[in-house]
Amino acid sequence: MPLIQFTNKGIYCKQGDFYIDPWRPVDKAVITHGHADHAKWGNKSYLCHTLTKPILEERYGLYDNVETLTYNQQIDINGVKLSMFPAGHVIGSAQIRLEYKGEIVVVSGDYKTEYDGISTAFEPVKCHTFVSESTFGLPIYKWQPQQFIFENIDSWIADNHTKNKTSVLVAYSLGKAQRLIQNLKSDYPIFVHRTIAALNEAFKRAGVELPSTTQINPEIKKDELQKGIVIVPPALADSKWIKSLTNPAVGICSGWMAVRAGRRWRSADAGFALSDHADWPGLLNAIKATEAEKVMVTHGSTAIFSRYLNEIGIEAEEVKTQYGDEEAEEKIEASAEEKTTEKQI
Repeated sequence: MPLIQFTNKGIYCKQGDFYIDPWRPVDKAVITHGHADHAKWGNKSYLCHTLTKPILEERYGLYDNVETLTYNQQIDINGVKLSMFPAGHVIGSAQIRLEYKGEIVVVSGDYKTEYDGISTAFEPVKCHTFVSESTFGLPIYKWQPQQFIFENIDSWIADNHTKNKTSVLVAYSLGKAQRLIQNLKSDYPIFVHRTIAALNEAFKRAGVELPSTTQINPEIKKDELQKGIVIVPPALADSKWIKSLTNPAVGICSGWMAVRAGRRWRSADAGFALSDHADWPGLLNAIKATEAEKVMVTHGSTAIFSRYLNEIGIEAEEVKTQYGDEEAEEKIEASAEEKTTEKQI
């Protein structure tokens, strides 16, 4: 019997009787990270990384039924040895390593291989079976070094200020927003949407310090926002609120901006290919480093990526899950967070 099974509730380990990132309520849920397509409300118990717990507390009010592990800490669940290793995706993101009677399976969740300056850097884990995402599993996706992207963003912001424009960056509330806050080099004040401010506080409770920001509120005048940097979640990308700002310039931070049509797709003034997922070389290098005998490919370009792996001699198969790609994550995150977004600014 295989160590993991793909069921209508999620990835199930029968020997340990738990699910990894279940998409329906279960008794025991092991969570790879805090994004809404991987961590859902309604499970009886949760196991996650220590840094993910404050995220679950903030988003779902989960306090009493959440157990945690640190990276490399191992526990035994019905004979299954379970441990977590850094995935580099967002704060607390973890690859779940399972070992049972000599068989090793690693469920990676979402991951990226470039260190972002805030999440614990990705660490490859040797295994027999590796469950990999393929959000950007096409050869066209090759990220520029992070430093280069942030230099471009800083330059864009400076240019906006010389033209009396309000610089608005659109980024996920969890992960990418904090990555921007941590890595932008300009001295302009940073104003953030309430959901980003709340998650910044969750980061602080987890012991992760960020540069200071100011939560956007009705008392802040539009000319103050124009003098700074405004960071909002994807739900606000085309909002009336942004259009009400003084000469706004909108920059979308997403891996999809690597494709020329991406900027037109979101009607943005600028697009920055900043992704919290691995690009094509990152996926291939991560998989090769695991030395896995078999790769299960989930969400994204599953058919193309799994076919390529087979062509280069790595046994792979496509697996259907309810996890989203980066575009789908935006919709799920928006649904989870932004019920009355514009009214609450």
